[in-house]
Amino acid sequence: MTALPLPSTAPTRKLLSLSLAVALCGAAASAWAQAPTVEQLQQRLERLERLAGVSGGAPADGAGLADLDQRLRILERRLELQEEERVATAKAAPRVAVDHKGAAFTSGDGNYELRLRGLLQGDARVFLGNSSQNDTFLLRTARPTLEGSLGRLLAYRFTPEFAGDSASIVDAYADLRFDPAYTVRVGRFTSPVGLERLQSSSALVDVERALASELAPNRDLGVQLQGEVAKGKFSYALGVFNGAVDGRDAATGNPDDDVEFAGRVFFEPLKGTGSAWAGLGFGLGASSGEKHGAGSSFLPRYRTPGQATFFSYRGTVLADGSHRRWSPQGWFYRDGFGLQGEYIVSRQEVARDGRRAALQHRAWQATASYVLSGEDAGYRGVTPSRPFGSNGGLGAFELTARYGVLDIDDDAFPFYADPAASASRVRAWTLGANWYLTANLRLATNYLHSRFDAASGGAALPAEKAVFSRLQVSF
Repeated sequence: MTALPLPSTAPTRKLLSLSLAVALCGAAASAWAQAPTVEQLQQRLERLERLAGVSGGAPADGAGLADLDQRLRILERRLELQEEERVATAKAAPRVAVDHKGAAFTSGDGNYELRLRGLLQGDARVFLGNSSQNDTFLLRTARPTLEGSLGRLLAYRFTPEFAGDSASIVDAYADLRFDPAYTVRVGRFTSPVGLERLQSSSALVDVERALASELAPNRDLGVQLQGEVAKGKFSYALGVFNGAVDGRDAATGNPDDDVEFAGRVFFEPLKGTGSAWAGLGFGLGASSGEKHGAGSSFLPRYRTPGQATFFSYRGTVLADGSHRRWSPQGWFYRDGFGLQGEYIVSRQEVARDGRRAALQHRAWQATASYVLSGEDAGYRGVTPSRPFGSNGGLGAFELTARYGVLDIDDDAFPFYADPAASASRVRAWTLGANWYLTANLRLATNYLHSRFDAASGGAALPAEKAVFSRLQVSF
């Protein structure tokens, strides 16, 4: 008996099964009937065999009920085998999915995956008053991302940056996923100290990051142990890195022979419950290391929310000793309301012309937001429940407000920093509005206002006033 491919799918098989059931009932009744009834059943069975692609069987003359029953069993088993083969083939076939999160290519067993995502941000910036900065249109971010998995153990992410004058690498790391409670990350990624630094730029409620992020390290190269336990109620990260200056990415290689240890613990004690405080999270980030050298790879420059430099060290100052940070942080989200805040201290030992000092800079920020259209606020952004243009939907609307302070150590002036070119303190507030047309498209507008306190022996810098607008496409 030779098997051929089944020429139809599940509906045809249901028809065959129904016909076979009728045939069985007819065969049982035919024991009391005349011989032609058996012949008719045999002819019907032959037609079913041809429809199923099965050949062979007993000759039409002299066939009895036992012959028909045997052929019927063979036919049923053949159909079962063909159905099992069809299901196995479907499971082994790769799957392709395209939605608002990007494109995904997944192997049949789900162990191998490639996802394509992207982020594009274009800004219009207008500075008001006597600003030294120019009004401009700016391509702020242009980042395609490749991420996925290579088996159940290994995951990866690769993100280049094409905005700016030259291309660079933003993220390039691999995760060894032994267990959700302990995963090892190796490569270039965001240091775990700052709360807002760890937040994707696509999910920020304001156009630029707050002042507190100027004291937190950004991306660094190293290895990190991380994980979540208790259904995500507790998460942690602990790693060793080359070491990054405040508010910036680390150099492509270690510029000295020192390393930096960084870590973070975060608690969401009521996550997943029906409590009004289910959206509460709080934690602590910290880092400790050594830095020895001069230049931008060792000492930072601090910027305002309008991206103007308001503090820098003199060119002859060296980073010469320990560099430590600590940052209590937290958030609270309930329905459309969101509140995020952090405080951070950066203590750096510096030297110049034989003199040494341990300078301690401080910053804090609080950001509040409210979604007017009824969607939930969250650390990972807002998704409109009624996208623009879909069944009369208008998207989601959000209002934001932020206040922050960055305080420079008074001992920095005048020996380590020029009071004529740097401020001792900046206080900044921002008001904003976001329109989430779809899950992939957002329009944002911010009004930024920063005021500066003069250092001893210097004059106050003029206030910074600006309007920033952003068109963001993400997937």
